Amino acid sequence: MSSSFDLEALRRLPLAEAVMRLLNFGLADDLLDDVFAQHRGRSYKDVIRFPEFIHLLADGLFEQRHSGHQIFQRAIDEGQVEVTLQALYGKLRRVPIGLSLGLFDTVGARVRMVAPAVVAQPLPASLQSFWALAFDGKKLKHVLHRLKPLRGLKGNVFGGKLLVVQDMATEQAVAIEAVADGETADNPLVPGVVNRVRALGTPWQRLWVADRAFCEYGSLPLLAEHGDHFVVRFSAGCKFHAETGVPTRSGVDKDGRDYTEEWGWLGNKAVRCRKITVTRPGQQPFAVVTNLEDADQYLADDLLALYRRRWGIETMFQQVVQTFDLRHLIGGTPPGTIFQAVLCFLVYNVILTIRDYIAVASDREPAKISTKTLFDDVADELTGLLKLVEVENIEEMFRANPLEDAAALRQHLQQILANVWCNRWQKAGTRKQPAQRKARAYLCGGHSSVDKIIRGQHHEISFDNLPDNIKPQEAAKDV
Repeated sequence: MSSSFDLEALRRLPLAEAVMRLLNFGLADDLLDDVFAQHRGRSYKDVIRFPEFIHLLADGLFEQRHSGHQIFQRAIDEGQVEVTLQALYGKLRRVPIGLSLGLFDTVGARVRMVAPAVVAQPLPASLQSFWALAFDGKKLKHVLHRLKPLRGLKGNVFGGKLLVVQDMATEQAVAIEAVADGETADNPLVPGVVNRVRALGTPWQRLWVADRAFCEYGSLPLLAEHGDHFVVRFSAGCKFHAETGVPTRSGVDKDGRDYTEEWGWLGNKAVRCRKITVTRPGQQPFAVVTNLEDADQYLADDLLALYRRRWGIETMFQQVVQTFDLRHLIGGTPPGTIFQAVLCFLVYNVILTIRDYIAVASDREPAKISTKTLFDDVADELTGLLKLVEVENIEEMFRANPLEDAAALRQHLQQILANVWCNRWQKAGTRKQPAQRKARAYLCGGHSSVDKIIRGQHHEISFDNLPDNIKPQEAAKDV
């Protein structure tokens, strides 16, 4: 039975409660059982059930983030599972890719049901009626050479390959397609991930944003189906044929660069589009193509600004890899790496949801809140709560105050996260990198101490007077 101490501990650790509430809502046992039944392939239930395995790994990503061995060993020691380490690693090794992707689709949709109505990155004015979706590929690196065929091999080996779609306004990942071969090109995954997004359903028109790797005759017609639109960087591999009789327009963008707009076709009339080419002093021209042909309604400046914002998906990849420890892969098989990556993207969405609630309550811009420092505090609170309060008591407190629907959970999160703001979560401003200093001299003997240099007791050798056996390049590196 929960004590007054347990209740007070939960009250004092609102970030931990918020995470556990969101995970309980998104990873409900009956929901995970349905996902397993739909996507299990040849997998089967044994001693450890799929929901138990998911909760075990999800909790471990917050606590023992660097070690799968610690996650599994702790679960065994505390009696959460009655299996061996080898059995747990084996279950991770055999998770079907389809099951991982089905898990992301289902749980990701549940988390978005609870997310507050806040926009982290507002779209340009003429494009605010669209659902802007950036997508790009991500190969899973840092695979340890645990498998027998990998032992003794020198060089990098990759796990699975992902193609991830990001909502550019909320910054959340909304869909993932994957394949076992990490060296697969991104383009073959486009139909699968596009179909996953279209299956979500939305009243908004979809606007796809991608780099020039996707400017090819197979992907662009697909992106234009069902009334969708695209903004893709132009690739010289696609031949653009300007339509005769249509005048070229010109202008100057917000950065003072000249641009031209042309209308025509890519390939043998495969894709009708509008091409915007920007002149960049000292660099090659930069161009995007789009099937938003009305230049008066959809301004060239706005389309160029939207494409520049595509870099947000690279930032998401960096945060998932560094902040949520995707660098430390637990599994060594392609399905295992994909499964861990899917869990990391789900945790990323959960943290963004908490960030957005805090931003609304503190009247701050979500994009100016540091996801890394927030996640570190969330992990610290969750670790502290689980050390102070038994898991069974936490579950009993949650049963005493059930939040079974999205509306009730949203209201509860608004309440417990209303006054949690900490100034250390404020993201540091962008700093201009200082110019690299030119080496002025070489230390005699190659070393000295700070104290001697401050007192002028060291000896310097000018680069003009270097001995013959020391190259200037080596001296500059030493400095």
